[in-house]
Amino acid sequence: MSANKIVVEQQIKATPSAVWNVLTNLEEAKALLPGVTGIEHLAGPAYGVGTRWRETRKMFGTEASEVMEVVAVDPERSTELTAESHGMRYTTGFEITPTATGCSLTMRFCGEQQRANFAQRLIGAIMAPLGRAVTKRAMRQDLAAIAIAAESASA
Repeated sequence: MSANKIVVEQQIKATPSAVWNVLTNLEEAKALLPGVTGIEHLAGPAYGVGTRWRETRKMFGTEASEVMEVVAVDPERSTELTAESHGMRYTTGFEITPTATGCSLTMRFCGEQQRANFAQRLIGAIMAPLGRAVTKRAMRQDLAAIAIAAESASA
């Protein structure tokens, strides 16, 4: 099983509370996050452990949907999400750390192949650099959008 980990950080001039409110507002995610074309709430509270939703994003010129589930929540500090698709298990974590000028929002992403034959592992190894670059760019765009919204709400 190979894991691919990516970490991106964004400084935000807003309170952890303002960042948390933006980060956990699934109803506004489609309008806020670049590339997200749809959010469909499937189960659980508005946001908490057990919340599930189908998120559709446009990547590589096509739309793809994944079912996301909240598996951990520490309000105004951190949250963790998981998704499984095509033999991969994805884990996304967010951590909010107070700073002198607001806070830092760190996003961690890990994709781990669950079951793969030799050919799938080979293709995965060849495509990994491209997938990593695209994923990192999307993560940076998401964090920048969250920062803009949280800073606007704090103003």
